[in-house]
Amino acid sequence: MIEKKERRERKAEQIRRKISGNKKMPRLSVFRSVKHIYAQIIDDQKGETLVAAREKELKDNKGTKSERAKKIGLLLAQKALKVGIKKVVFDRNGYLYHGRVRALAQGAREGGLNF
Repeated sequence: MIEKKERRERKAEQIRRKISGNKKMPRLSVFRSVKHIYAQIIDDQKGETLVAAREKELKDNKGTKSERAKKIGLLLAQKALKVGIKKVVFDRNGYLYHGRVRALAQGAREGGLNF
């Protein structure tokens, strides 16, 4: 029987075969742990992270996990706009587009990113 983590990793590989980031449209990748959520914008052609955001960077780290995820999306969008990134490809990394992943995406959209 396939465990939950292996199932997610397999799904992430399937998604990654279809999408990739480049200089024009980098990939916004999400990682969700039990307590925290992380997001980064990646140029896959060069193999480098252009912008990253995590919960430890938040000044006001209060609220539910979904509220904090939305703040991370806003923070990531602000950083991306400073660097000149406006369009990205969203990579949910095998997670369902629901809850914290969806909140992060909505925050990034509200911050000015298009995907």
